[in-house]
Amino acid sequence: MFDRDNWQEIWSTISKNKLRTFLTAFGVFWGIFMLVIMLGSGNGLQHGVLADFNGTATNSFFVWTQRTSKPYKGMKPGRNFNFTNDDAIALRKQIPELDVIAPQNQLGDYGGANNVVRGLKTGAFAVMANYPVISKIQAIKIKSGRFLNDNDIRENRKVAVIGKRPSEILFERGETVLGEYVRINGVYFRVIGITEPTGAGDQSREQAEAIYIPFTTFQNTFNYGDRVGWFAITSKEDVPASIAADKAMALLKERHSIAPEDLLAIGHWNMEKQFKKLSGLFSGISMLVWFVGIGTLMAGVIGVSNIMLIVVKERTKEIGIKRAIGATPFAVVSQLILESVFLTSFAGYFGLVAGIGLLEAVSAALPSGNGSMFSNPSVDLSVALKSLTVLVFSGALAGLIPAYRAVSISPVDALRSE
Repeated sequence: MFDRDNWQEIWSTISKNKLRTFLTAFGVFWGIFMLVIMLGSGNGLQHGVLADFNGTATNSFFVWTQRTSKPYKGMKPGRNFNFTNDDAIALRKQIPELDVIAPQNQLGDYGGANNVVRGLKTGAFAVMANYPVISKIQAIKIKSGRFLNDNDIRENRKVAVIGKRPSEILFERGETVLGEYVRINGVYFRVIGITEPTGAGDQSREQAEAIYIPFTTFQNTFNYGDRVGWFAITSKEDVPASIAADKAMALLKERHSIAPEDLLAIGHWNMEKQFKKLSGLFSGISMLVWFVGIGTLMAGVIGVSNIMLIVVKERTKEIGIKRAIGATPFAVVSQLILESVFLTSFAGYFGLVAGIGLLEAVSAALPSGNGSMFSNPSVDLSVALKSLTVLVFSGALAGLIPAYRAVSISPVDALRSE
């Protein structure tokens, strides 16, 4: 490998056939370049789509009430009903597979907004009623102050944790926020904390505009009685969320006299099921990318092997002279393999660098936190190095067949060739 004469011969062969060498190297360059670009693009799509799951427990599910669709126990379909505080107690006591149970309410309909006033400034924000355990299901990042605690729940405190947007709209820049009061539907709440978004897209916007108040305070202040809008629930670590969700919905149907076969009375969203579907989809995309990318790469390597066969044919007489003056078969084989590995490694390295460079440029051009379906296209360094290792190994194989063909020719026959 470190023989100067070998490298001089390699350089002489390459320099004599510049166009052929360039086209051969370009095939390898393009193969690994496309592999890197496809892997990075697949990762960018995966990062963008799965960003909506960031900050939410993947073993969680959500259930809410809808109208019944089937008659049951003498009651007609189309009946409305509400979850209650007693449902939360029943879920905790009767279903051991459940871990965190967080009753929730929202002022107004889902996605609705309410006037929140401070002095002469008014904003329309979603007012959410929560228990402190909601932070175990949905990540809540506190910028300053604190989040709700058990004392706020127990003492029905009129306190609020506001998002980034309410703090910007209702308060002047540099103005003290913590300890000040905001008026929600005519009731004053003291601000105890400010949150920052942790998700992306719609989730990020919802978090930025939300105002959190204690669940018990919400029910008492806004005359909700014991009503619960919906439940956010997680299953225990060793229990699939789908099994826990089925048991929870069966219990709730029983408590509210709903037909067991009524699939529309209780709406639900299973985060675990959706996450697994998307994870499976991207695993399939990754396999397809590797299949196509390696196929493209192998096409380039096969091109190198074909060129090496031509090189062997062109240098048959030269190889015969070497063998005649004492060159061992190993010396001939090693030189041809070295030439093949050098060509594939050199082209592959620049293809790898160009691919990673393009991905970095695209990533830098994308706005941070844009919440789009495509973000942070990148390739793991270990994957890139493994790809280069496979390429070097493939280069050695590409030169192996031409090399053994070279040494299979007897020196006498090689010297006779023209």
